Amino acid sequence: MPSSLPLPLRRRCRRPFSTVVDLAHLSTPLMDPAHLSSLPKSTLLSAYSVTPPIHPWPRTLTQKRLSHLLRTQPDPHLSLRVFLHAAHFHSPAFVPSYPTYLSLVHRLVRSRLLSPLPSLLRLLRDSGTPCGEELFIVLIRAYSSSSKPSLSLRTFLSIPSFGVRASVRSFNALLNAMTQNRRYDLVALLFKNCQTRFRILPNVFTCNILLKAMLKLGDLSGALEVLDDMPEWGMAPNVVTYTTFVAFYCARGDMGSAREMADEIRSRGCVPDVTTYTVLVDGYCRAGRMGDAVKVMDDMEADGVAPNDVTYSVAIEALCRAGRSGEALGFLKEMLRGNHVPSSSLCCKVIDVLCEGGKVEDACEIWRRLLKKNVTPDNSVTSTLIYWLCKAGKVWEAKRLFGEFEKGFIPSVLTYNTLISGMCENGELQEAGKLWDDMVEKKCGPNDFTYNVLIKGFCKTGRPEEGVKVLEEMLDKGFAPNKFTIGVLVDGLSECGKEEEVIELLRNLVSRKGGNLGTESWDVLLRKAIKDTDTWKDTLSMALVT
Repeated sequence: MPSSLPLPLRRRCRRPFSTVVDLAHLSTPLMDPAHLSSLPKSTLLSAYSVTPPIHPWPRTLTQKRLSHLLRTQPDPHLSLRVFLHAAHFHSPAFVPSYPTYLSLVHRLVRSRLLSPLPSLLRLLRDSGTPCGEELFIVLIRAYSSSSKPSLSLRTFLSIPSFGVRASVRSFNALLNAMTQNRRYDLVALLFKNCQTRFRILPNVFTCNILLKAMLKLGDLSGALEVLDDMPEWGMAPNVVTYTTFVAFYCARGDMGSAREMADEIRSRGCVPDVTTYTVLVDGYCRAGRMGDAVKVMDDMEADGVAPNDVTYSVAIEALCRAGRSGEALGFLKEMLRGNHVPSSSLCCKVIDVLCEGGKVEDACEIWRRLLKKNVTPDNSVTSTLIYWLCKAGKVWEAKRLFGEFEKGFIPSVLTYNTLISGMCENGELQEAGKLWDDMVEKKCGPNDFTYNVLIKGFCKTGRPEEGVKVLEEMLDKGFAPNKFTIGVLVDGLSECGKEEEVIELLRNLVSRKGGNLGTESWDVLLRKAIKDTDTWKDTLSMALVT
């Protein structure tokens, strides 16, 4: 606004002048809506240009280029907008091909964005674009993974409306969807209509899915009839067929029938695969027949079938439960020699069972073998081994182990706490303090366990006043000591003849409105504070005021 205007006028004109024309006072609009509605959509759209959702938008759009754009967008919603812009607003007119539709479906499914899929299918059907069966198989599996079996069924039934004939591949995908979502009753119903309604000839995979569903329903006699009828249908049962029965018998604890069915595979001229053997090993382990489980492992080796990580894990966990630490360690070594990486939980179980039997050195060997295979143990394995080393009084070995781990990983609160606890238990308070400082420096915040351990450590070494300082910091950080820590701290102060400091501790907690202490902690504190104290009435009165 020009500064030459008089001051009163400038004050009245603080708002900038509007450039929007107010048309509300006009009795008739500038454009007749009836005229607009009579115009063809193409005529209206030709007068406007829609801003593309991404920049730069390709000047020449091809199917391959559009598919690439759909796959590479960081946001699936943006991929959908790109597709719709190309289909509706690109000039010249652009009709996405079936591979382009398939690229978008894959993009949406990977991101679990399923809500736009029905409208996308309608667009595909209305466009008359020739398509294939693969798109529907992807959708059937996607809906199954999202626990929407009814949409999987609806998708399968809609396939003919797109001019596509459903094959046994999409039918098997549908049966799998029903099985995965425990709709076993529908599997048998769909199978009955396989040829009569859907004009689909089932294959051995179809029968395997049917057998699995029937056995899940407990229909063993019906499943055995299907097994007998398969050769008449022109299908030879395969290893998967028999393994399905083996798994059923193992789940029921009928290991005799399970073994007979596994032997049936051999009589058919086939060799059981790793899944068959793993199911048998698991069945024997669950039945507590470890000798038979180990024998199955030997049979695997004789047949030239290499155990996988699941086979080893099943056997090792069972051996750990049985307390057979030596055999568990042997299988773990064999597992590593086979270039299988054991899970951290499995390693921890073996370490626990070894150390419970006093074999700490053997447990340390697991650590060394993992490093030799370029597999760095994680915080769980490290914490477990540190715990047992400290419990065996080998705190400096635990410290060295911690140092090696620290070179490649940032220790967790659990790992720090385990070593700090071990140091405190063994009277190494100075070393525990260094670990505390290192913990804070690396922004790995101490938790209530850390504080409780330090307080107990100071009391154990006759320095309860240091424990009080840690308690004050603990309360400042919003953590609460447990009843055992309170008991140890009060006992430590009393044993050092510091009854006045016990009263001061109580007064401090009262002034903090309870200091987040639970009922049990207060109970311990009051019982110990008023015991053998001349001023117990005053002490109790002071506490009751809160």
